[in-house]
Amino acid sequence: MKHRQWTLLAAAATLVLGLAGAAQAQGVGPDAKPQAGAAHPAAAATPSAPAGCGFVPAVPADRFKGIPVFNAAKAAQPYSAGLRTSQGVITFQALTAQAPCTTFSFRFLTTHGYYDRTHCHRLTTRGIFVLQCGDPTGTGSGGPGYSFNDENLTGATYPAGTVAMANAGPNTNGSQIFFVWKDTKLPPLYTPFGRVTGGLNVLQKIAAAGEDDQNGPGDGFPTLPVDISRVTISRH
Repeated sequence: MKHRQWTLLAAAATLVLGLAGAAQAQGVGPDAKPQAGAAHPAAAATPSAPAGCGFVPAVPADRFKGIPVFNAAKAAQPYSAGLRTSQGVITFQALTAQAPCTTFSFRFLTTHGYYDRTHCHRLTTRGIFVLQCGDPTGTGSGGPGYSFNDENLTGATYPAGTVAMANAGPNTNGSQIFFVWKDTKLPPLYTPFGRVTGGLNVLQKIAAAGEDDQNGPGDGFPTLPVDISRVTISRH
């Protein structure tokens, strides 16, 4: 079966989520899916996110755990996340003050076991340098059954160690995330919500082993399988 993977847009140097269902519901359906080398509408302009987190139902709904109900007090509680993978442990500090909606969503999914027994489905080694995870289907097409707004984009940069959201356009965040393993230049379209505090060497080991080019040169499934056995939250 041909997987719908993430497409490296060389001209815009952006990450665009090619969802079969969710993207269509959000106006970026299969017929409008950008091809490699084509600019994406999101790269041209980023409208301001509506007030609030904007948690709304969306498709697909893989491993559906419900839709978060934002709680400001809980969202403000700082935490770290730990991913136990087949290649080593990766930990990151959640940026709860800068990205309260995104970190609230990630904690919601994690505490419901959403990311357990999944794997990272995409590695890029040319142009952009990211490891992408968070799809329980492992195809690049999966989502949690809801979407929410972008945040923390003003002046956003993506140095090594950044943890950020992938999306299908403005305000279409779901469950898929990416880890930046080498300084990467991207437009400020992807919510940064964490900083790696341990395991950057694990990410670099995975990157050094390469990928299979199934999405194009320097873009494909990691050669070293990155299976996530469990994700844990540690409160500070």
